[in-house]
Amino acid sequence: MFLDTVEIFVQSGKGGNGMVHMHREKYKPRGGPDGGDGGRGGNVILQVEPTLNTLMKLHYNQKFIAQDGKPGGPNKMTGKSADDLYVQVPPGTIVYDAQTNSLLGDLVEKSQTLIVARGGRGGRGNQHFASSRNQAPLTAEKGEPGISLSLRLELKLIADVGLVGVPNAGKSSLLASITNAKPKIADYPFTTIEPNLGVVELDHDKSMVLADIPGLIEGSHMGVGLGFEFLRHIQRTKVIIHLLDGLSDDPISDFSQINSEMALFDDNLKEKPQIVAFNKMDLPDVVEKFEEVRRKLKKIGVELLPISAVTHLNVKELMWKTFELLQTVPEIKVEENIPVYSAEEDPRSFRIEHLDDGWYVYGKAIERAAAMTFWEHPGSVRRFQRMMTVIGLDEALRKAGINEGDDVYISDFVLEWQD
Repeated sequence: MFLDTVEIFVQSGKGGNGMVHMHREKYKPRGGPDGGDGGRGGNVILQVEPTLNTLMKLHYNQKFIAQDGKPGGPNKMTGKSADDLYVQVPPGTIVYDAQTNSLLGDLVEKSQTLIVARGGRGGRGNQHFASSRNQAPLTAEKGEPGISLSLRLELKLIADVGLVGVPNAGKSSLLASITNAKPKIADYPFTTIEPNLGVVELDHDKSMVLADIPGLIEGSHMGVGLGFEFLRHIQRTKVIIHLLDGLSDDPISDFSQINSEMALFDDNLKEKPQIVAFNKMDLPDVVEKFEEVRRKLKKIGVELLPISAVTHLNVKELMWKTFELLQTVPEIKVEENIPVYSAEEDPRSFRIEHLDDGWYVYGKAIERAAAMTFWEHPGSVRRFQRMMTVIGLDEALRKAGINEGDDVYISDFVLEWQD
C-alpha cells in the first residue's frame, strides 16, 4: 500500500536539572558551591532515507519522544546530554505543523535532516549564582522543558518521469512492461488508486525512475475524485509521458483535458516537457484512428508516437526518447532547510487575563522561566521575582488592579500575590 500523508506526534527531551551542592573536602570547611549543570535534552530530527518510498512505517508508529538530559552532579559535573532521536522519512517528504498548517521543511536529498523539536537546555547549577555578596547560593535551575507538537507529513513522489493520462489509458500496463513494478491492471477506470514507481534500465549504466500517476478526470484540480492526491505527485517529475487511449472516443479532447487539469492545479506543470504516445496500436480500430489524431496534434506542434504496451511496439524507442529528453532538463532546485523556530519571542512580552479565580499570565519566556524554577529553593524563588520586576510583570499586575492574596497563574503554577 502507498501512503503519502500521515500525522505524527514528536516531543523533544527536557533538559536535566542543575544541582545545588556545596563542595565538601577534608580541611576545606568552606569549599563553596559546586553544583553542576544539567545535560541537554534530545532533539527530534527527521532524516531522509533513500531506500524508503512510502510513509507506511510512520502510519503504524506515530509517537516519537526523545530522552531527557541527565541532572548535574557535585564537583561541577555536567549531566550527560541525551542522544538525538532520528526519524527516517522517504525523499520527497514535506513537513507541516499540523496545528498552524505552516511549512517547516522540504526533505529531498539523501541524508538531509530537519530538526523539528529542539531539546531543552540543561538547568544551571548553583556554581553560577555565587557572588561576593552571596558566596553559598541555594539557587539552581530546572532543565528547560522539551517541545511537543503534531506534524503532518506529505510525500510527493520523486521520479524522473511521470506517466499521465485518462483512466484506463494503459499507464499501468506500460509501466509493467518496462519495469519490475507489478501494478494492478484491469479494464475499468481508476484501477490504479495509488502511484506506482518503477525503474527503467536502458543499459548497464543508464536508468530512470517512472511514476505511474493514477488517471485524472475532469475537475481533478478541485479535488474531484482523487484529484489532489494524484496531481501533487506530478509536481516533482522532470518529464511527462502523456499516454493517450487509442480506444477513446475523442483522444484530442482527452489530451486537452489532462493538460488543463495539470495547469489549473499548478501553472508550472504546463511548462514541463512532454512526450505524447498513442497506446493500444495492437488493435485494428486504433491503427485506423492514428493518422487522424497524429495530424490534428501536429497542427498544434505536438509529435505523436504510436506504441503498444501489450506487444511492446515502439516502447523501447519511447524510453530512449524520454531518457534523451531527461538529460536536457535541469535538476529540480532543492530548497534549503527551513528553520523550524526562527527568532526567539521578545523575553519581555506577556499577556495578562483576569478571571474570577485569579490572574492568568501568558508568555513563552515567563512560562519557560516558571517551569525552570526550583520553587522549594528560596534563592530560586527570589530570582524569579526579580525577573518579574525586570520584565515589568509586577508593575503591569498592579496597574491591572491585583490585590493582596490574589492568585496568579503562570502555566501549571499558582502563586499568591504579596506586595
